[in-house]
Amino acid sequence: MLTEHPVPTGPTHLQDRVPRVVGSGLTVPLVTGQRVPYANLDHAASTPCLVEVGQAVERLLPWYSSVHRGTGFTSRVATLTYERARDAVRRFVGAAPGATALFTRNTTDALNLLGRALPPHTTVIRFAADHHAALLAWRGSRVCRLGVPASPGQAVGLLAGALADAPRGPKLVVITGASNVTGELWPVAALAEAAAAHGARTVLDAAQSAAHGPLDIAAWGVDWVALSGHKMYAPFGAGALVGASDWLAGAEPYLAGGGASARVAEAEGRETVLWSGLPHRHEAGSPNVVGAYAMAVAGEALSATGWDVITAHERGLAARLRDGLARIPGVCPLGMWETGSPAVGVVSFGVSHCGGEPADQRLVATALSAEHGIGIRDGAFCAHQAVRALLCRVHRHQPGRALRASIGLGTTAEHVDRLLSALTELVAHGPRWTYRNTPDGWCPVPDPRPLPDFLEHRTLAAERARPEQKGCTP
Repeated sequence: MLTEHPVPTGPTHLQDRVPRVVGSGLTVPLVTGQRVPYANLDHAASTPCLVEVGQAVERLLPWYSSVHRGTGFTSRVATLTYERARDAVRRFVGAAPGATALFTRNTTDALNLLGRALPPHTTVIRFAADHHAALLAWRGSRVCRLGVPASPGQAVGLLAGALADAPRGPKLVVITGASNVTGELWPVAALAEAAAAHGARTVLDAAQSAAHGPLDIAAWGVDWVALSGHKMYAPFGAGALVGASDWLAGAEPYLAGGGASARVAEAEGRETVLWSGLPHRHEAGSPNVVGAYAMAVAGEALSATGWDVITAHERGLAARLRDGLARIPGVCPLGMWETGSPAVGVVSFGVSHCGGEPADQRLVATALSAEHGIGIRDGAFCAHQAVRALLCRVHRHQPGRALRASIGLGTTAEHVDRLLSALTELVAHGPRWTYRNTPDGWCPVPDPRPLPDFLEHRTLAAERARPEQKGCTP
């Protein structure tokens, strides 16, 4: 047991103000037949819904209708809701009053939209530590690839050197707010200042940072920010790109279709199109009104809670997690910079052995779920270059997988302690259950865990036995 660690609850009046999330009382089945409260330590992948957001969506649903082109009363209500959500997201990120706010599906979609809007011959400068969304959205541009920096200062120095050597023409610097591998906060304002000194524009990938601290892109000198609702307690399929209008206004529509087109005619056997202005130019089709509204409500709820409340809750639990991992033999946390660097509650680590045998990271994650009711992530977290580089720093070889535990508003001290106890047991004795390795990962054998009622009362084992299913994933 880990009773020697005090519970870092912080001041009572702050702890009581932590917003509630949907599913905080959820119990999940174990392979042993027991049910336990679910320990969701995978917030870096996707956050649960805030109770306040779920309630707001329920209030909106009876009024849901098409936006912008309907004259019915519900259509007017939906249009007003959608446009007010646009204003709310603009305020949430600290954008200048005249900034464009475009709704997208998620951060990946937002960065790809910006990638399609870059002027010809733009040079894009980004770091190998970035998420794949920030690595791969620029395939039509010249890309300057920087490595994984050893410190925030080195990151600024590498960028300044790359900008000095960059060819003439437009330049875009991609900045990560918080690493989705280590949680470490990047020096956003310093990187934006270095970019501006060389006439470069900047885009901030705030997917991992938006739910953990305030954004202020105008004060930081950042030109655009991309973020996702599903990372900030509004998992209804919306994201946003917010920032300067010029490059977006001059670009071909990201998608062609209704809304993006102001007028379509035919002349001499050819269709001629007059494209809409911003923001509709890049929001073709029927927009996700519910997702946009949920995202706006989540941003307002987080801001109203107070970032002191959120950071006190998360930093205390993250410190508890990091301290506990350091006490387990064979567990090696990953980090880019010095221990203690400012970070959100994302901790990645490797397990070297499990019950006296070399550890398979996916088997560890599977056993944590099946035997202990704990959800963490294994793999390379859509940041393959970063994970390989960080694993190489602590291992002679380059294994391709790590484990990641991430904290959010629904996390409790019991969740963290259960993970630490379970890891201690797995490292010493290995899994208690039997598992089979398949092309899609490890499976408990047998696996009697029942699925929830809305999935037709099947068990995971029965679901895998269906002819159309392969491997472990239901």
